[in-house]
Order: sequence, then C-alpha cells, then structure tokens
Amino acid sequence: MIKRAILSKILERMFKGKLIIIYGARQTGKTTLLREVQKKYKNSIWLNCDEPDVRAQLENATSSALKRLIGNARVVFIDEAQRVLNIGLTLKIMYEMGGNYQIVATGSSSFDLSNKISEPLTGRYFSYKLYPLSTGEILSDTGYLEYNRLFSDLLIYGHYPDIVNSSQDREQLLIFLTSSYMYKDIFTFQDIRRTDIIEKLLRVLALQVGGEVSINELSSLIGADRGTISRYISLLESTFIIFGLGALTGNQRKEISKMKKIYFYDNGIRNALISNFKPLELRSDIGQLWENFVISERIKYNQNMGRYPNKYFWRTRSGSEVDYIEEMNGKLEGFEIKYGANAKIRGGGKAFLSSYPGSDLHLINRENHLNYLSENVD
Repeated sequence: MIKRAILSKILERMFKGKLIIIYGARQTGKTTLLREVQKKYKNSIWLNCDEPDVRAQLENATSSALKRLIGNARVVFIDEAQRVLNIGLTLKIMYEMGGNYQIVATGSSSFDLSNKISEPLTGRYFSYKLYPLSTGEILSDTGYLEYNRLFSDLLIYGHYPDIVNSSQDREQLLIFLTSSYMYKDIFTFQDIRRTDIIEKLLRVLALQVGGEVSINELSSLIGADRGTISRYISLLESTFIIFGLGALTGNQRKEISKMKKIYFYDNGIRNALISNFKPLELRSDIGQLWENFVISERIKYNQNMGRYPNKYFWRTRSGSEVDYIEEMNGKLEGFEIKYGANAKIRGGGKAFLSSYPGSDLHLINRENHLNYLSENVD
C-alpha cells in the first residue's frame, strides 16, 4: 500500500483537543487511511455510516446514548459521516461530553458534511483533504526508475489508488467511477433530478479543461439556465471532482477579472469523461493534459508540504498570460506549464514579471516537473 503523506500530519494532531475531519472524493482512500490510523490505537470503535443501524444510533442521539456507544474507546472513527442526519450536532455533543477520546471522521462530500459541521463545530476541529495519490507519494513508493516507467500511464489513467495499483481493467474502473457513482452524493443530498445535465456539463468541462469558462456559453451548449450551470459547477467542486482558478487582478484596467478556469483533480477522470485513453504520442490534447496534471499535482504538493497559497491564472486584455499563479505571504510565484523539454518562457511570462516586480517565474516541463511536484513522504 502506498503511504499517504497526510497520515503523519493526522497522527500529530491526535489528542490535541479537537476533532479531525477528512474530506475527499469517493475512492480516494479515506477508509484505508482511517484503518492505518486505527492500527496505532488498539482501543477504538469503528462506525461505518453506510450501515443503516449505525446511522440510526448517531442521528439525533442523546449524550447518554452516545456515552454508551463510545464506552471505553480511546478513538472514535466515523466513516462517511455525511450520511448521518444532523451529524454536526452529534459531533458537537460528543465533543462537549469531555471524554478522554479522539474523534476522527471522514466525508466524501464537503458541501454536505462541512455545511452540517461548520456552525456547530466552529474552531473545534482540524480538517484535511484526501486527494488521489500525489506524484510524491507514488515516487516515494516506486523510486525514480519505476516512476519514469509509469509516467505516461499516470497522465492518461490518473492517480486514483485502485487505478495506480491495477495494471488491468483500468478503463473499466474509470468508466465506473465517472458514472453516477462518483457524484452520487450530489443526487442523494441535493435533490438533483436532471442527471443528464450534470453528465453533459462534465463532458463539456473535460473537453475545455484549462480554458476560460463562460457560463453563458455553457448554458447555451447544455440547454440549462445560467443559475443551474453555476450551481452544478459549485456542487462538482464541493465533491472534489473539479476545481476552479480565478484571475489574478492587480491591475484592473489591463487584466481580465471575471473569467474562471476549470480543472479536474484527476486526469483519468477527465479522460474517461471524453472516452479518450489514447497514448500520449497519438493525442492532440497533450497540452491540456499536462496543464491539468501539473496544476492538480501542485495543489496536492502544497497540502502535503503544509503550504496553502491563493491560486490564480493571469491574463491581460492584450493576450499576455501565465498559466498558474500562487500567492503566499504577499509573494507571487508564476508557473509556465509546457510539456516539451525544450520549451521556453514566453513573452507573457516576461510581461507578468514586468507587471509584478519582485515576483518569481518558473517553467515546468516533463524533464523538471519533479522539482515542483514531489514532496518528501518519509
């Protein structure tokens, strides 16, 4: 099993007086991660909220009932906590009971679990996101030689644990993931009846990955009103399928300000949505694949390194652009993302440095990408 980088961070937070909440898409390995934490604590209780009887014990439970349920356990593991009605209030009661135990909960949909816990548990929990496997995690497990052998497959099939650990049936596994299973929580908790709109929207976003998104254009292409499109994009972001980058706007007169770019957290999911698993040398979208890969991996890298910068893209009205920008502690870092080993920083990068003196600019290509995407997972 590939070691997850946030495991050590979670263990460091145990018994620090707060709950621990782990968010993530389905099939990213949340349950496996919890089992690894459980191995460190023999006296624990495991509550799987996919089971109706477990949900019944946690929904609208009294403190007396919860005390009986927890017993003498030192750690309470609650898997798929978002399935419990009013889970925030239940967790608040557990927290305020003052027992000498640690609560660790997972949820596959941030929009449901976070909305239910944010008000009752303000300031009372640590939260983490579990993404598909990161480049650094895979590299630490395989070594450089094997990573280089896997490199093309990672760009095509992505980083979901079951996909990385399987050499067969990867396309079928990804097709299953991109069926309604992956966004099951949206249908379950948000009363979404037009599943066809969600599916059309995902396919269009997959084809346009890395491009600036126009809600009006999406509305016309898909046949749904602007409000519906905006809401569905927000829900897909909340279930960790896609994420957006806003435009950096330091000089409003020269820079665009209202556009947004959409990316997928995993290349395999994106490719499954457009039914394209062609090898890299036969693809016309290698630039899009590479940009999606680098930015999604950079997000994982930053979390694993304990860095949480603001994220943008940059483009001026005259057409100068930088693919990806990070802002942290008042410092800007720009990243030009080019697959080719001989690529060079374009005029847009120079324009960025001129507009933001003191900023840094990097070029990430297939030859040097590990310098920017690989964290130490010892």
